[in-house]
Amino acid sequence: MRKTLLAVAVSAAVSLGACSDANDSSTTENKTASTEASKDSSQQAKETNPFYKPSPLLYQAPDFDAIEFKHFEPAFEKGMEEHMAEIEAIANNSAEPTFENTIVAMEKSGAILGRVSSVFYNLSSSNSNEQIRELQGKLAPKLAAHSDNIRLNAKLFARIKSLHDKRDELELDTASERLLEDTYKGFVRAGAELNEDEQQQIRDVNSQLSSLTTEFRNSLMKLTKENVIVVDSKEELAGLSDSQISSLASAAESRDMPGKYAITLTNTTRQSILTDLENRELRQRIWETSSNRGTGNTETDTRPMVAKLTQLRAEKANLLGYDTWGDYVLEENMAGNPEAAQKMLRDLVPAVVSNVESEAEEIRAMIEAEGEQHELKPWDWFYYAEKVREEKYAIDSDEVKKYFEFNRVLEDGVFYAMNQLFGITFEERNDIPVYQDDVVVYEVKDVDGSSLGLFYADYYARDSKRGGAWMSSFRTQSELMNQKPVILNNMNITKAPEGEPTLLSFDEVSTMFHEMGHALHGMFSDVKYPSQAGTSVPRDYVEFPSTFQEDWTLNPKVIANYAKHYETGEQIPDELLQKVLDARNFNQGFDTLEYISAALLDLEYHTVEPGTEISDIEKFEQDALEKNGVAIEAVPPRYRSTYFAHVFAGGYSAGYYAYMWSEVLAADAFKHMGNNGGLSLENGQAFRKEILSKGSSKDPMQQYIDWRGQEPTVEALLERRGLTNPSID
Repeated sequence: MRKTLLAVAVSAAVSLGACSDANDSSTTENKTASTEASKDSSQQAKETNPFYKPSPLLYQAPDFDAIEFKHFEPAFEKGMEEHMAEIEAIANNSAEPTFENTIVAMEKSGAILGRVSSVFYNLSSSNSNEQIRELQGKLAPKLAAHSDNIRLNAKLFARIKSLHDKRDELELDTASERLLEDTYKGFVRAGAELNEDEQQQIRDVNSQLSSLTTEFRNSLMKLTKENVIVVDSKEELAGLSDSQISSLASAAESRDMPGKYAITLTNTTRQSILTDLENRELRQRIWETSSNRGTGNTETDTRPMVAKLTQLRAEKANLLGYDTWGDYVLEENMAGNPEAAQKMLRDLVPAVVSNVESEAEEIRAMIEAEGEQHELKPWDWFYYAEKVREEKYAIDSDEVKKYFEFNRVLEDGVFYAMNQLFGITFEERNDIPVYQDDVVVYEVKDVDGSSLGLFYADYYARDSKRGGAWMSSFRTQSELMNQKPVILNNMNITKAPEGEPTLLSFDEVSTMFHEMGHALHGMFSDVKYPSQAGTSVPRDYVEFPSTFQEDWTLNPKVIANYAKHYETGEQIPDELLQKVLDARNFNQGFDTLEYISAALLDLEYHTVEPGTEISDIEKFEQDALEKNGVAIEAVPPRYRSTYFAHVFAGGYSAGYYAYMWSEVLAADAFKHMGNNGGLSLENGQAFRKEILSKGSSKDPMQQYIDWRGQEPTVEALLERRGLTNPSID
């Protein structure tokens, strides 16, 4: 269920992560200026604050030429004050409650808070600094209290309940019925029906959860800084390309370590650099540094936060009448309860483990063939798996990358595929200011040439950006508010040194298509109410449209248009392309098991009973993996507890399973479309109409049935991943 605008700031704080330092115009001298100067600056910020009125730019895109850090805090304060006044006016309205004067009025409230929240929390993920992180910590409990002051407002809830009680008499359309139902449920799930003492307990827990989540998020950025691997000599980097080595040298120089090489970690346990490094001791050092982040190996220890967040979530669920946090969260998802999600994952384990064992045997054979005697360890898997891949498919990853130049992939690949499927085009807009020089803004034009909205492409890695890839928005579509969408895609592609092309791995290419799927879910939204727009759908449905788009990466027509040699322009040879296609399912046992392990770990944390104290995080984690039959040393979880951002810093607590649940839908959908004409405008428009435009205005499974004609089956997923299902052999 989508939270209404009253909770937009809080939901933004939860769903977006923090970033590392970036330069900011504020200096120490500014901070220590005279009191009088500070008063003048504060007064000026209030008078000229760009968040106090709609942006003058196209579709109210943020005016980054006018926005300064000093504007955020007063805008949050004014935004909360104005929003609360609007809510009080609704709650105390002497007129009989109606859908318009209560539910619709709530949808229209909180304009300033919505504007400042969307910009601030996007910057906190994409272009953060110490000031932003400090303000995040300061705002977290205030925003939690603001949300509670609304959700626990007795008079407001009484109006909502009165409408809900007579909902059958209101003659509402389907979208309005769902909005009323979701609003009522949202208040009940927030504690509106609890007594005064219980509501105070909820407030206390929410405040703690908000602060701890922010602390965990910021701690992840500290861990990124604390766990940089410094290499002294170029010889230790044997196996890396000259471009990779140059990037590591630049990273070290930017950290005031000239002559050395700095390896920074992505937020997953696996590190892609392990594929190429010949030096086994360095591989072990990198993997152990990655795996042990947050366990006390450096100054920042996130284990106490993990334990406390788990305990607080269980306590909150119990206060609200649920057995566990998982029961509370999944009530609103397609799975319905933790048992259904666990069953889906556990049913896949036998087939996946069988594939892992086969892959491991091939890798052990390769280790022996290389004349080595050591056991297979996690830091060996990718290095030797790549050799197996090269032997089985005669494929050279570096050679493949030469056909995946960044700009060509984006423009002739992603944009081209979306044009073929939906008829849309992307026109660069250099007149719209951005928050960082690498960001590019496009106006998206519909098949008839009309303007759909704006798309911000922020694909390159930097120290001020959190790890991973994600979609977000500055503005969501709404007929009620006369809003068109302003959407962002973020990735962490390492930008090549000046003058050199940025070449992508196949995984990075696939991720670009994936994130564009999210973007179009927001861009094609065609709903009345902002709370139902775009990606405002259950967690285990939101990844469906994005995962669906991934498979166009290797569509013959699409790949022929973008997979061209960066120097010669020659199309990728058929033989090499066939090897890429043949190798697509290689290592899927490992990929699937590391994901399933993390998803099951998440569910173990969030099905603990209230009052449970976890004194040993490492033991809890190991016990959870063993219990579920996924404790395989060479295949650790994709995220260990101490840096599991999705679960302890994002919005996926008890919901990380959603990627696999959504992939069932995506695989079934893609196979169905492939059997019925494949890449065509007719197919794209039907998918857009029934799926991408609906947001949460209609039940998600009904959306799927309306488009597909039936519910999905799991066979296409197993086929997509190249796995075998013992139950259907």
